[in-house]
Amino acid sequence: MTQRRNVAILIFDEVEILDFCGPYEVFGVTGKRNGSEPFNVYTVAKERRPIIARNQLSVNPQYTLLDCPRSHILLVPGGFGTRREMHNSALIDWIKERSQQAELLLSVCTGALLLAKAGLLEGLTATTHHGAIDLLKQVAPNTQVKPDKRFVDNGSIILSAGISAGIDMSLYVVAKLLGEQQARETAEYMEYDWQLSGKLENYLE
Repeated sequence: MTQRRNVAILIFDEVEILDFCGPYEVFGVTGKRNGSEPFNVYTVAKERRPIIARNQLSVNPQYTLLDCPRSHILLVPGGFGTRREMHNSALIDWIKERSQQAELLLSVCTGALLLAKAGLLEGLTATTHHGAIDLLKQVAPNTQVKPDKRFVDNGSIILSAGISAGIDMSLYVVAKLLGEQQARETAEYMEYDWQLSGKLENYLE
């Protein structure tokens, strides 16, 4: 029987909606049709209060940084709020600490900036939203930034470009962990046009 993995998705004020909702949907619906449900997905925020995402969407986080269960997968989304959270030492320290315990650390869009501030991208390859490429290069000068990549896989740290690219990355992670067929079934259920070009190992940096 496949291990059920906890997927923690960080949220904060001015988080980009599709950055976290797209991956939440991918991991949340995977295995629903056959009853396997290999992922337990939940949101986490610094405080137990409504988070105001982009365009004033209010979201109630399930956990706080203090009571969040151990996560096998930690996903850090982006959005304009990352410019502020880059300087939130408590949040950056939490990301760094939790990343050491996680099987996989994922970022979407400018979530890469938070990973960079936590010192987690040193010597790795990364990508982010096309509008934040120069900023990521400034924050992570020892990271090879690839603006032409939709997502990059460093092994235990995987990063995607902006917004909708997080869906492609999440489906890739499903394929990496559970096989390409399961990822294709998830994409079909979502009616999402997804293609995996080549073998999984071709995406490793």
